[in-house]
Amino acid sequence: MYKNQINQQPLVTLLSDFSDRNVYVGIIKGVIAQINPRLTVVDLTHQIPPQDIAAARFCLMNAYPYFPVGTVHVAIVDPGVGSKRRVIAVEFAQGFLVGPDNGIFSGVLSQSPATCAVELTNLNYWRTPQPSKTFHGRDIFAPVGASLASGVLLKQLGQEIDPASLVKLDVGECKQTSTGVVGCIQYIDHFGNLVSNIPGSYVQGKTWYVQAALLSIRGCETYSDVEVGEAIALVGSHGWVEIAINSGNAHLQLQLGSQETLQVVLS
Repeated sequence: MYKNQINQQPLVTLLSDFSDRNVYVGIIKGVIAQINPRLTVVDLTHQIPPQDIAAARFCLMNAYPYFPVGTVHVAIVDPGVGSKRRVIAVEFAQGFLVGPDNGIFSGVLSQSPATCAVELTNLNYWRTPQPSKTFHGRDIFAPVGASLASGVLLKQLGQEIDPASLVKLDVGECKQTSTGVVGCIQYIDHFGNLVSNIPGSYVQGKTWYVQAALLSIRGCETYSDVEVGEAIALVGSHGWVEIAINSGNAHLQLQLGSQETLQVVLS
């Protein structure tokens, strides 16, 4: 168990596709409070598009570096709930991950590899030994996350598994070419910005543009470098090359979507 530098209870974060129109998130927080009402619970987001594991993967990968070491991240975007897919908890350098083994954690683990992983087979840490077939967030992930944050050791939660066996989500590869880098759109945010899987380090200090479909979009530093309504390519706060429209929605206006190929051309 990690020790917080200022000797506080570790945080628990929640990420899901439950939205705020249902009681599901409130129920999960109630389960956590039943185990340890002193825990601080932070909502990363509950607005992941339904069943969109790739979006959840990206959002969690983007968020985890900003939390203290020892934070427990509970992520629940789980179209396979109730099936034979594994329920897991993972330890990595920054803390813990709790959720389904469906690739939702593969973004985080690509940056900070797992040091230990378990399948959650110890029913003593579930809310009930007969969990709902449709709400593992309530009956498994919330109580396990609260237990971890309260000091329960990872290996007490179940059977240890090989971290290499964890499901990896294929979001496309980023490949260098003779003229630049080829990648794809890995995420579309609330503003319609098209976030690629090309790290911003490739374009740092260079003159560049993005080719996507039949479009050529010049690389700039800020949205204000182009006129309102004009397309722009830049490195977002997340560190990835993205396509945006100044004061507009690139997803709708350019008709580009997830997994579409794009190329950064260095000039």
